[in-house]
Amino acid sequence: MSRSRGWPRIRKAPVVAAVLALLLGGCSGGGEGGQDGGRITLRFQSLAWQDESVQVNKELVNEWNAAHPEIRVEYVQGSWDSVHDQLLTSFEGGEAPDIIHDASDDLADFAYGGRLADLGPLLPGRLRRDIPERGWETATFGEGVYGVPFLQEPRVLIANRKILEASGVRIPTAEEPWSWPEFRRIAGELTGRMGPGKYAVAWPLKDPVSATLNLGLSAGGRLFHRGADGKVTIRFTDGDGVVPDTIHDQVNKDGSASAATLGMGGSDTLPGLFGGKYAMVPLGFSYRQQIIQQAPEGFEWTVLPAPAGDGGRPVQGVSPQTLSVAEDSPYKKEAVRFIDFLLRPENMVRLAKGDWMLPTGTRALQDPSLRVAENGWATGAALARELRPAPAQSVRGYPEWKDKVATPALQEYYSGAIDRAELEKRLVEDGNRVLARYQR
Repeated sequence: MSRSRGWPRIRKAPVVAAVLALLLGGCSGGGEGGQDGGRITLRFQSLAWQDESVQVNKELVNEWNAAHPEIRVEYVQGSWDSVHDQLLTSFEGGEAPDIIHDASDDLADFAYGGRLADLGPLLPGRLRRDIPERGWETATFGEGVYGVPFLQEPRVLIANRKILEASGVRIPTAEEPWSWPEFRRIAGELTGRMGPGKYAVAWPLKDPVSATLNLGLSAGGRLFHRGADGKVTIRFTDGDGVVPDTIHDQVNKDGSASAATLGMGGSDTLPGLFGGKYAMVPLGFSYRQQIIQQAPEGFEWTVLPAPAGDGGRPVQGVSPQTLSVAEDSPYKKEAVRFIDFLLRPENMVRLAKGDWMLPTGTRALQDPSLRVAENGWATGAALARELRPAPAQSVRGYPEWKDKVATPALQEYYSGAIDRAELEKRLVEDGNRVLARYQR
């Protein structure tokens, strides 16, 4: 999503501006960002992809433009699949969008590399107060705040209601979730009652790292530890092993989870859920929309909290979606004004409902429409208080560690190709070598 900046942006020297206007004749640079006849144009790259979400984002852009003719926002469609590399290229070429939609776990290298503006001095008090401090922690790197977290998504268990209720097992709630050992035991019982070729759980772990780390917080796992010198090292503790061991044992020992789904994405498991092959699928909260759109008539489903650790609280890590401003943008204050408008409580609710996610803002989260029992909204809202910054949130080198070390190691462990000792060795020894290169 690159753009040419064309003529330099002119903010002063009206005489020079007039001469340029004469030289350019009827040409307009408004479509390329910058100023056009005294009007500023900001480029907002959105990663919204669901139809409802794209529509809401475009509606809000149009509402802003109607109320602020002097600061026009141009909507640019980005993609989650390529955003990191695309942003890297646009930063290197000096062509980054002014306002950047991303996820907090993708910001560290851009923030430390000077590509994103520190929003701390620019944020209005209303917005700063509305989002809890644990939310701001996800976008804080060093002393600066490099993004505004606005949407978040807990992982939940999407379950076949009929199978669960017929089994007689205890149905967990946000207040009384299953423990990890209880989850493993119940999965074994369910599988035994479901018949051949059927499983209590389908783990879609094509991208296993964030699910493993974020769910691991409930059991006390952190993996990444920051020392007094500010440097991060990887240590594998007993808490770090609870989630990967549960998944490994369900697949390779208990037979309660399907090995065939380990290489799948979440959407790939839905036909099996609908057909009764799987009783439960751990998925992001937003998958509820796909279930509503795709489920056959008569399919009854429910949203359950993910298992909890010994403390009984379903704590989990989260990497919220964020809005940032490019350091190269000459219109940082105007960009933050637009972000403040976009994230007013009533607008944050619209964005959350469009994406089937939860808002980070305290006032938006209290909206009655996000607390109804229908479609699991109330369960998600109850889990919001247990969301914490993802363990790898501020770790430089995390993307490389994730792609080159953790993803293949976890995939092999879950399939049974390597044992626990080899998993730990790769995550720690190979991982620390990667991180060391970023912390010299």
